[in-house]
Amino acid sequence: MRSYTTIFFDLDHTLWDFDKNCAETLAELYDHYQLSQYAFDVLAFQTTYRYINDTMWEGYHRNEITQEELRNERFKRTFEQLGIHSRYTPDGIDKHFIELCPTKPHLHDDALPILDYLTDKKYSLHILTNGFPETQFVKMKHSGLAPYFEELIHSAMSGFKKPDLQMYQFALNKTNADAKDSIMIGDDLHADVLGAKAAGLGHVFYNPSKKLHTARIDHEIHHLSELKNIL
Repeated sequence: MRSYTTIFFDLDHTLWDFDKNCAETLAELYDHYQLSQYAFDVLAFQTTYRYINDTMWEGYHRNEITQEELRNERFKRTFEQLGIHSRYTPDGIDKHFIELCPTKPHLHDDALPILDYLTDKKYSLHILTNGFPETQFVKMKHSGLAPYFEELIHSAMSGFKKPDLQMYQFALNKTNADAKDSIMIGDDLHADVLGAKAAGLGHVFYNPSKKLHTARIDHEIHHLSELKNIL
């Protein structure tokens, strides 16, 4: 088994519990903008937004849409999917979401205990994310993650997104690390795991929902605590 000194973590869906934080934010927005006046309940609002947002993020990862398109269109598309014309989308709701959601503190189970464990083991810990910097730093602060990490490396810094090899090379250069001594942990099989594999890093697929796949990878875990069996 390879020996590592440097660990890169993805942030959203890996450490920071996007699903829980997003659902809580959307419930607050549903009440704030009195969306019960329309023919959909809060659960339908949450479910539809998550589908639209996830789909658009996939397009963003593939460079098919821009950051501006993602932010400006996802609530309009949510309303349309729910049968409401996009002109009824409340003004400023997406900005409100961006301001509120990153302040939510919920993390995945065992996130802080495993980070304590890795810190005690003297690993060099870093975040490697495709998320937007103005929100990622806020998430780190409000969730209590910031003290554990030396660097928060985001795609805007490098000009490339995971799984692009240049994103991984930028991260290695930024942290003065070698690929052979580094490992990437993330929930996205394509961007985090196969991207790291192609760049020569060790890799761990965090797969709590046990999604089926046929990829040949180094490690797969369903709970963050399982990292103790690897690191």
